[in-house]
Amino acid sequence: MRNKIILTALFALSATPALADDIAQYQGESRAVVGPFMQKLLEENKKAIKEGGPDSAIKVCKDIAPKMAGDLSRQHGIKLTRVSLKVRNPLLGTADEWEQKTLKQFEERLAKGEKPETLEAAEIVNEPAGKYFRYMKGIVLQSGCVACHGTDDAVDMTVKARLKEEYPHDKATGYVAGQVRGGVSIKRAL
Repeated sequence: MRNKIILTALFALSATPALADDIAQYQGESRAVVGPFMQKLLEENKKAIKEGGPDSAIKVCKDIAPKMAGDLSRQHGIKLTRVSLKVRNPLLGTADEWEQKTLKQFEERLAKGEKPETLEAAEIVNEPAGKYFRYMKGIVLQSGCVACHGTDDAVDMTVKARLKEEYPHDKATGYVAGQVRGGVSIKRAL
């Protein structure tokens, strides 16, 4: 019996470095997908605003971003989504339990002075449907984003009307630059 306990303990200890290596590998792979996704989305938003004003950027977030996320999800065999605690589109942006916890941790970390670009989390979790690698990169609201996500006085009437038309259940306003807006989340079955 004693030998069995010792063998079990040794096996558990020997598995830990492999798990850490797996997390590091999956995290690196996730960064390689999320970074370009976020950069492309920023470029598309800037382009839309330049060509047609802030209300033109709504199309980017409504149509282009979900298509990009779907394409990347299929290409990499993952689920990539943009989530928030205050969603614009409840069908696409509602955070699950892990994502909610992580977004709240991002808010706490930012409040303690952590730099916005360091807001990320990665771990392997057991869920009822199986084992998953979870990753999230925080989205911190930039000054230009207040045109659609800002406080009531910061959002133009044209943008408000367009948002009401496109997103009748919108909760993604009231932010000021520098707040956690949400995150880009990856879920990968293991």
